[in-house]
Amino acid sequence: MVFVFYIFVLIICLYTILILLFVIGFDRLNSTTDNHVDTTQFSVIIPFRNEAENLPNLLNSIKNIAYAKSLFEIILVNDESTDNYLEIINQFCTRNPTINLKTVENCRQSNSPKKDAINTAISITKYNWIVATDADCILPKTWLSSINACICENNPNMLVAPVSFISDSSFLQQFQGIDFLSMQGATIGGFGIQKPFMANGANLVYKKEVFLQLNGFKDNDFIASGDDVFLLENFVAHDSSKVIFLKAPKALVTTYPTKNWYELIQQRKRWAAKATHFKNNFAKSIGALVFFANCVIGVTLFVGLFRPIFLTLLFPKFLIDSLLIFKTANLYKNKINILSFLKTVLFYPFFTVYIAVISVISPFIWKGRHFNK
Repeated sequence: MVFVFYIFVLIICLYTILILLFVIGFDRLNSTTDNHVDTTQFSVIIPFRNEAENLPNLLNSIKNIAYAKSLFEIILVNDESTDNYLEIINQFCTRNPTINLKTVENCRQSNSPKKDAINTAISITKYNWIVATDADCILPKTWLSSINACICENNPNMLVAPVSFISDSSFLQQFQGIDFLSMQGATIGGFGIQKPFMANGANLVYKKEVFLQLNGFKDNDFIASGDDVFLLENFVAHDSSKVIFLKAPKALVTTYPTKNWYELIQQRKRWAAKATHFKNNFAKSIGALVFFANCVIGVTLFVGLFRPIFLTLLFPKFLIDSLLIFKTANLYKNKINILSFLKTVLFYPFFTVYIAVISVISPFIWKGRHFNK
């Protein structure tokens, strides 16, 4: 038992060092200013499937974008929707004729509907800068102006931009919000230590010319998801100095958590499934370390009832996780319910291990479609 305790100590120490590095990287990364004239032209791509419930909020946020209407186009890509999406979009276009918005049908060519949708849109885009987001998102009015400022200041090939959840007071949504803050914190921290390994397709910006030069999703279109992370890996391999994180709250896109535990499990199974295909060894190492650290905490919560010394392992992980999560919440101006946070800390290790195991033995469902790992 002593040997096991020391192994556990080693794992928690390594995990604590990793998150501490992310905290350091988080503070090291500078924020972007926004005092630039609107000059960059954007093609905004939004794939969707049966999003009639969310389209009105998305379209309303598009209407309110404070950026020269002549400098951006919106391309909505319908992926076999069966709801009344067309009526909603047509009404919006009628009421807002100055917004350059078009709807096209997805051209399916691979095992990844979303990647096909992005490829379909890119083939008809007018501009070199692609901005990808999702139909269940709400875009801030300063979104494109903030992206434009970062492009003017840094001349990148890709921008990974911030995303946050809109959560109610239920534990399900609070849990997702807190977990997502931890992922966003790790994303920012990774860029801060010059080890980018995560991105989110709900707010991703890149040059079309580089996308085409790298053959887009050609080497990973057999994987259903990963339109963000695998593209990040390719852009980093091409020129890591030109891939940056846009640390600007004014570019923060908000989206909604899943509505029930079943949907959450399917989402996390999808995320876990793509992790086995990562090329980035740093990302693979992080995944393994996070998994084992959560295994340790899960076991500790039981063994600690009989061997109290094991409970000491809880504190370093709790403290370092809290530091990164609250830093991210402060940046995004999110409020964290302390009781929900404590519940999440206790529940998260078991949930993570469960997802890691079940993702190996069962397929996942995404937008009503079944996909194998």
